[in-house]
Amino acid sequence: MPSPDALDHWIDAHFDEQVRFLQALVRIPTDTPPGDNAPHALRTAELLHAWGLQAEPFAVPPNTVHAVGMTSITNLIVRRRYGDGQATGPVIALSAHGDVVPPGDGWTHDPYGGEIDHGFLYGRAAAVSKSDFATYTFALRALEAAGQPRHGGVELHFTYDEEFGGELGPGWLLAQGHTRPDLVIAAGFSHQVVVAHNGCLQLEVTVHGEMGHAAIPDNGTDALQGAVHLMQALYALNANYLAVRSGVAGIDHPSLNIGLIQGGTNTNVVPGKVVFKLDRRMIPEESPEQVEAELRTCIEAATRTFAPPRGGRQLRVEVRRLLLARAMQPLPGITPLVQRLQRHAQAQFGEPIPEVGTPLYTDARLYVERGIPGVIYGAGPRTVQEANAKRADERLDLNDLRAATKVIAHTLQDLLG
Repeated sequence: MPSPDALDHWIDAHFDEQVRFLQALVRIPTDTPPGDNAPHALRTAELLHAWGLQAEPFAVPPNTVHAVGMTSITNLIVRRRYGDGQATGPVIALSAHGDVVPPGDGWTHDPYGGEIDHGFLYGRAAAVSKSDFATYTFALRALEAAGQPRHGGVELHFTYDEEFGGELGPGWLLAQGHTRPDLVIAAGFSHQVVVAHNGCLQLEVTVHGEMGHAAIPDNGTDALQGAVHLMQALYALNANYLAVRSGVAGIDHPSLNIGLIQGGTNTNVVPGKVVFKLDRRMIPEESPEQVEAELRTCIEAATRTFAPPRGGRQLRVEVRRLLLARAMQPLPGITPLVQRLQRHAQAQFGEPIPEVGTPLYTDARLYVERGIPGVIYGAGPRTVQEANAKRADERLDLNDLRAATKVIAHTLQDLLG
């Protein structure tokens, strides 16, 4: 087995190469939508092949991809097995996603430039989570360069559906039987080990009124007014969520956000149709089925209490589920993995590394739902805000990339040694 110093020395000696690898990944857009992510996967596979890492491509059928509003998905698995065939040991999956939200406005650096400025690498997905393509790849390379492990195996899972829920990323690979690891470490940040996260329910609400002339507004039923009535009822629920507390460190309370509103025909037309989409974050203690039932009941009650103009048409409201991501909770057997990550991370950062939950949701839950113990750990800052994740000037501190790579390499060494 490799010595700890050998691992660290290899990572330090190859760090410039690791940074160039991450820059190459950032420079290939994977905005979702539109979600045309197969080209990034194919380029990633080429880069891995140059280091002797054979990536198996798993293309999700086009009709399945198009049904969720994306263009192309090719997921990758790199499999490495150790030992002489007699010994047994865990297969550890290292899972990161390459799809990202579009960059939006306000950038001072090229979102696809991979520029380095004062020790930070800038670009969309620099921190979430193309960074962990680099973390996991170079941890694996360091492990093998310094000496083959005795048993078990490592798999790199690089997928492209986290932003839409992960069902066509890790979910699809697992459902199709392409993989069944014993443990998983999924993309995360360097200063905490995440063992639980919130769930997420997303609904699309379509409000149908009746179009009319703006000069005679009472001759129609204003769908926008109806939508506002419904949203006020939903926001009243949101105020009540502040009193509901989670017992998981790092997770506070449930929340509801209405993030998108579309509708109307023209300025001088009473809106006949309005669509809004809501995002309900669920703490681990909540039942997703009960949460959805509560939201639907609230919307139905608000629809009944909306008063259209005299003689106007009653509102008609349709509710469609867009996403149900269940909360991730710790499984039995996770403690040895958590303790090793904490020990090696403390050695790198010089401070205790907490075991926490996060209000985010991730595709790591899809492993845990199938009984595979998993944690979230990778390269990144203490908070999402520090990384500018999903905002302009997303960035990664290269010191965190180096340290997280060492933490993962040492953890693999412990578990496979």
